[in-house]
Amino acid sequence: MEEKQVKCNSCNKSITNDGGSVRFKCPSCSKYELVRCKACRVNIVRYKCAECGFEGPN
Repeated sequence: MEEKQVKCNSCNKSITNDGGSVRFKCPSCSKYELVRCKACRVNIVRYKCAECGFEGPN
Protein backbone atom coordinates (compact mmCIF):
# COMPACT_ATOMS: atom_id res chain seq x y z
CA MET A 1 0.00 0.00 0.00
CA GLU A 2 1.39 3.38 -1.01
CA GLU A 3 1.07 6.27 1.45
CA LYS A 4 0.77 9.86 0.31
CA GLN A 5 3.53 12.03 1.75
CA VAL A 6 2.32 15.16 3.49
CA LYS A 7 4.49 18.16 2.63
CA CYS A 8 4.87 21.70 3.93
CA ASN A 9 2.98 24.24 1.80
CA SER A 10 5.86 26.73 2.09
CA CYS A 11 9.04 24.69 1.48
CA ASN A 12 7.64 21.37 0.16
CA LYS A 13 9.55 19.41 2.84
CA SER A 14 7.97 16.15 4.03
CA ILE A 15 6.60 16.58 7.55
CA THR A 16 6.66 12.87 8.39
CA ASN A 17 8.11 12.58 11.91
CA ASP A 18 8.68 16.36 12.04
CA GLY A 19 7.92 17.44 15.59
CA GLY A 20 6.39 20.90 15.68
CA SER A 21 4.67 20.65 12.30
CA VAL A 22 0.97 21.56 12.00
CA ARG A 23 -1.98 20.80 9.75
CA PHE A 24 -5.00 23.12 9.75
CA LYS A 25 -7.87 24.28 7.56
CA CYS A 26 -7.50 27.61 5.76
CA PRO A 27 -8.65 30.39 8.11
CA SER A 28 -10.44 32.10 5.23
CA CYS A 29 -12.33 29.39 3.31
CA SER A 30 -12.00 26.32 5.61
CA LYS A 31 -11.87 24.09 2.50
CA TYR A 32 -8.12 23.52 1.99
CA GLU A 33 -5.78 21.87 4.50
CA LEU A 34 -2.59 23.83 5.02
CA VAL A 35 0.55 22.07 6.24
CA ARG A 36 3.48 23.84 7.91
CA CYS A 37 6.81 22.39 9.05
CA LYS A 38 8.43 23.62 12.24
CA ALA A 39 11.21 25.49 10.41
CA CYS A 40 8.76 27.51 8.28
CA ARG A 41 6.65 28.32 11.35
CA VAL A 42 9.68 29.52 13.33
CA ASN A 43 11.02 31.57 10.40
CA ILE A 44 7.56 32.99 9.57
CA VAL A 45 7.70 31.80 5.96
CA ARG A 46 4.59 32.75 3.94
CA TYR A 47 2.05 30.21 2.73
CA LYS A 48 -0.85 30.44 0.30
CA CYS A 49 -4.17 28.59 0.16
CA ALA A 50 -4.57 26.84 -3.19
CA GLU A 51 -8.36 27.08 -2.91
CA CYS A 52 -9.01 30.79 -2.19
CA GLY A 53 -5.59 32.48 -2.44
CA PHE A 54 -5.42 33.49 1.25
CA GLU A 55 -1.83 34.28 2.29
CA GLY A 56 -0.40 34.07 5.76
CA PRO A 57 0.99 34.37 8.31
CA ASN A 58 -0.39 37.81 8.94
